[in-house]
Amino acid sequence: MKFGLAGFAGSGKTTLFNALTGLEAPAGQGGEVRLAAVPVSDPRIDLLSRLYSPRKTTRATVDFCDVPGDHGVGAALAPRTLQRLREQDAICLVLADFVGGGAGDAGPERALAAFLEECVLADLAVVERRLDRARKERADEREIAAFETMTAALAGESPLRLAPEIELDRRFLKGYGLLTDLPLLVVVNKDEDRAAEPLDETLAARVEAAGGAAMALSARAEAEIATLEPEDQQVFLEDIGIEEPALARFARTAHRLMGLIAFFTVGEDEVRAWTIRRGTRAKRAAGRIHSDLERGFIRAEVTSWEALAEHGSEAAAKAAGKMRVEGKDYVVADGDVVHVRFNV
Repeated sequence: MKFGLAGFAGSGKTTLFNALTGLEAPAGQGGEVRLAAVPVSDPRIDLLSRLYSPRKTTRATVDFCDVPGDHGVGAALAPRTLQRLREQDAICLVLADFVGGGAGDAGPERALAAFLEECVLADLAVVERRLDRARKERADEREIAAFETMTAALAGESPLRLAPEIELDRRFLKGYGLLTDLPLLVVVNKDEDRAAEPLDETLAARVEAAGGAAMALSARAEAEIATLEPEDQQVFLEDIGIEEPALARFARTAHRLMGLIAFFTVGEDEVRAWTIRRGTRAKRAAGRIHSDLERGFIRAEVTSWEALAEHGSEAAAKAAGKMRVEGKDYVVADGDVVHVRFNV
């Protein structure tokens, strides 16, 4: 899961990058690309590791890219900014809502509108060029129809992520990195003394209308927390009225937004979390582990992590009838512990 952090100058984008990654990258150096892969805390994998005492524990990760950009609200996004965003799985837009924020008098609402407009215009330019070429080349009628649908939506200032599958054949979008079809998570960056303040309902509704999700936090406070030892983090969080660090909240919101879940494989060698899309069937999920498991899939032995927590061991859970044998069409559930039986 690759998130590109975007934001207008002074939004606190790099400060949020530091809060999410625990790094201390300097702000105000707009030309530098910063990358970090961050393991996500999950109490389920902690419990499984205690049960199996593996030699290695591998958590799910989120990849963050601090996308360069020093543009102000109302200025066109630079080509390099657009290109970096197109390479991501999702966009995280940071909006300033603190004293001295880069949006100035514009406020987060105007900054949101400006960013959405820039993405629509950038996508429209790409789509119109491809549609014109497709018509000249007499391409597949289905491709032409898809690009006509996209052109109409974007001309009406509607992001492509709102287009239902029945209307837009997304097979033809691959390779274009269209910004308005990427999942959008908006982070409203507040002053430290407003860190626990809930998200403004009007702004949340505008984000939802664009097909995105939103959350509020104080990047500065969270960046300080990220540098502390775990026991000190909890004290700081309680002081500002927050239950858990930004990364945990961010990951949970991102998973909901992108329709992702986690399943687990366990053993003495490794306990590992695997991220898949909700609705993935067992055979396809096995392919996330290794292509051989998908190719030679026979069955999956499935136990919920709750059953393992309740009974204390795999053997006890099995004896209690909590282990199931599932076929290739079984839809993997969030928190499933899966053993794949295969033959190649």
